[in-house]
Amino acid sequence: MNEPLAERVRPKTLDEYISQHHLVGEKGSLTHQIKRGIIPSLILWGPPGTGKTTLANIIAEQSKRPFYILSAINSGVKDIREVIDKAKQAGGLFTAKNPILFIDEIHRFSKSQQDSLLAAVEKGWVTLIGATTENPSFEVIPALLSRCQVYVLNAFGKEDLENLIKRAMEKDSLLKSKKIKLEETEALLRLSGGDGRKLLNIFELVVNSEAGDNIVITNELVLSKVQKNTVLYDKTGEQHYDIISAFIKSIRGSDPNGAVYWLARMIEGGEDVKFIARRMLISASEDIGLANPTALVMANTTFQAVTTIGYPEARIVLSQCAIYLATSAKSNASYMAIGKAQQAVKQTGNLTVPLPLRNAPTKLMKDLGYGQEYKYAHDYQNNFVDAEFLPEELTGTTFYKPGNNAREKALSDFLKNRWKEKYDF
Repeated sequence: MNEPLAERVRPKTLDEYISQHHLVGEKGSLTHQIKRGIIPSLILWGPPGTGKTTLANIIAEQSKRPFYILSAINSGVKDIREVIDKAKQAGGLFTAKNPILFIDEIHRFSKSQQDSLLAAVEKGWVTLIGATTENPSFEVIPALLSRCQVYVLNAFGKEDLENLIKRAMEKDSLLKSKKIKLEETEALLRLSGGDGRKLLNIFELVVNSEAGDNIVITNELVLSKVQKNTVLYDKTGEQHYDIISAFIKSIRGSDPNGAVYWLARMIEGGEDVKFIARRMLISASEDIGLANPTALVMANTTFQAVTTIGYPEARIVLSQCAIYLATSAKSNASYMAIGKAQQAVKQTGNLTVPLPLRNAPTKLMKDLGYGQEYKYAHDYQNNFVDAEFLPEELTGTTFYKPGNNAREKALSDFLKNRWKEKYDF
């Protein structure tokens, strides 16, 4: 009985499995396959403690297949090859009884380690089940990912978490020997962060910390036993991408409160100050642009400042910049313009540069007409020349459309006056 509670009450069948109804519920996308025992190679992607390993075990048990387990933390290419050799001997090619190779934390495998799995998966020597907390798009090589189905597991909801606790109280012999009353569960659920394993570990800690067998679970009791709720933030993982996305979208949406909150989440998680500052630099150009060109200067100054001073003082500079960007006028006109121009290049290829725009550093080039008829703008009133600056095939194409803000409205008037009907300003 030295095993932690989460191991002692781990489900053994689909009927005992809690949550993930979209995968293994009555109409779940995996339910029919599991019951028939015809399982594709797949990646189970979800937050910690959502039942990935448990589901892999159930799949193997239900399908009556040989089951091999590797952990990416302590396994290398040699270990992979040894398991594949055993699997080849244990099962036949492309049969319903192909052995299952379960790799926990597959995102920790290097490219070469993932490469070593390709032949075994493609030739049907094994059915691969990989478990990962990270986005497979970033962490699993494309060749392997294309050979696997990806199934997303969600963090446990309130009802799921409460059911986990109740089942543990009913199934575990140690808990059944005590008289436990769940008077309040809010603190337990909040501290778990949707992680079932963490929830059961906290619950067991609280129960074991009480001397008697009569235990009333309250929020106050739980908080008194659990010293600190560690901020969930993985600087290299999915949380990293989700929170920086929320941060930038808050800036784009002109919400300084949202921006500062997500900034605080990154700071508390120990995020690299340069990473945060780089993303603000991009936002200053992509989302604010010519509506307030000073935003780019501000973001660049912030990058230099936080690189020099670091935490904890850098948080003040980051906050100032985030609020400034969030409250600035917004324009994505520059971002859209370069996107349209790049698309035109992809569609039209390497169009010829008009002769007047070409450089003529040699006599031969001058003789061929390079640079001839070029009108030097500074020689003309208001620097305006009626000339063509695009390839002939793109004449009149408008890439830049000024945004709907005070500064770019002035730019629009200037450009309309200069180019008349040639461009759609």
